[in-house]
Formats: sequence, C-alpha cells, structure tokens
Amino acid sequence: MRETRRPLRAAPAGLVLAALALLSACSSTVRVEPPTPTGEAAAACRRLDAALPKTLEGLDRTASEPPSPYVAVWGDGQVALRCGVPRPAAMEPTAEVADINGVGWFQDPRRPTLFTSTNRVAYVEVTIGQELQAGAVLVDLAEPIKSSIPE
Repeated sequence: MRETRRPLRAAPAGLVLAALALLSACSSTVRVEPPTPTGEAAAACRRLDAALPKTLEGLDRTASEPPSPYVAVWGDGQVALRCGVPRPAAMEPTAEVADINGVGWFQDPRRPTLFTSTNRVAYVEVTIGQELQAGAVLVDLAEPIKSSIPE
C-alpha cells in the first residue's frame, strides 16, 4: 500500500481571523443584554454599579459584552445583575416577596434562578447559577442596593 502525501497549504487569512475570533469569544467576557433605564432609575443604577463588590461568593467581577453601567457579572456568568429592568411580568400584586436584609426579592416561579428586587425606583434583576447559594448572593447584594437605589 502506497501512502500519498499532499502538500501543506497555508490557511486563508479569513479562516485564521475567524478562528482567532472564535477563541477570543471563549474568554471571560460574558454576553448580557443591558436594560435601558431612564431618569431616576438610570441614575440609581449608575450609583449601584460603583457600589457593587469586586468579588461575590469567591467569584471575581468580569467584563460583560456589550459594556454597560447597568450590567454586572461575576465569574463566567454564575451571577449576572441587570439594573433598570421592567417590572417582572410574572409578578402579581399578591406575589410573595422575600425580605433579605431590607431588600425585597421576587423569585420568578418559571425561572427559579431569577430574582428581582422590588419597591425601589429601579428594579434589579439577578440571575444566580444553581451551584451557588442564592440567599448568600442576595445578602451580599443587599447593602449596595439599599445604599444606591432609594425606595
């Protein structure tokens, strides 16, 4: 049996660039769609962004794409916060809200990892990975939210 060898060819530049773009997409930047708050809610969300911890439950704060003062991410997306979201559609007037260190949290019954703060000038939505203790994350976020977003 005879082995045939083919000459090596250089990969086209477009293919190389596409491969590099794919590799860079695997970096620690997490894609999160930012909300678009206005007025008092937007100002409160910018204050919150400055008050948020650099580390949350052992996870470092990382960049989000696109960059926004209304989004914060820790780890590889284990915790994602969006400030200035609309009132949750699933939140009925009689919905139960858990008070955690002075911040009311609505847990979406259809998405058990999604929590939204209530009774403030801006709604803050937090998605917490199942591998984390949601209560501990919400406790850590309570003080920055109380100090930045008035009721």
